[in-house]
Amino acid sequence: MNLKDNIDNILNRVEQAAKISGRSIEDITVIAVSKTVDAEKAKQAIEGGLSNLGENKVQEFVNKYEQLSDMNIKWHMIGHLQKNKVKYIIDKAELIHSVENIDLANEINKRAKQNEIVSKVLIELNIGEEDSKFGINAENVYDFIKEVSKYDNIMVMGLMTVAPYAEDPEEVRWVFKKMKDIYNNICKMQLKNTDMKYLSMGMTNDFEIAIEEGSNMVRIGTAIFGSRNY
Repeated sequence: MNLKDNIDNILNRVEQAAKISGRSIEDITVIAVSKTVDAEKAKQAIEGGLSNLGENKVQEFVNKYEQLSDMNIKWHMIGHLQKNKVKYIIDKAELIHSVENIDLANEINKRAKQNEIVSKVLIELNIGEEDSKFGINAENVYDFIKEVSKYDNIMVMGLMTVAPYAEDPEEVRWVFKKMKDIYNNICKMQLKNTDMKYLSMGMTNDFEIAIEEGSNMVRIGTAIFGSRNY
């Protein structure tokens, strides 16, 4: 498996999908999802032309962050984040993608304040309302984001979702359309401590459809690193 070839292929596909939506590849952030992948392979992804790495588990995040500290990497916490683990990544994460309850937001705000930083976060939605996935329901997001906007040490940078898995990604196009509508509605609200820049949606199986529907941040693991052995 040649990581560089995989990355070039992904970037080519991202570029084509961006064109369909009237944008360019510069408008899309590609995050290499390096969960379960060793630091050396993650390093190869950065050397292959990517600058963003996404991790699902805090311990893995911290281990790789330390091992690759000499590289210019933007680190993303994309997995479910437990309140008691926030302190380990608060000063390391470029963006926390998975804020979906007030207790977690409260802890992030507290830890960010202690570190004298403003933590950038995304609000996670569960559009498909799957029991197996985290995230808040579409109808609750407006009240939730109003609450989070009251925290001065959090900057809400946008929204994130994981679409239900479908063999044919056309089946989940509606999820991405709905996310874009919600994103647009929140932009109009002009809340404080909110700077709606990112719509993080789309993974290996469905990122092209997500980009066509307005995603500007995709999280790609399998198509870069191959299938994982859990």
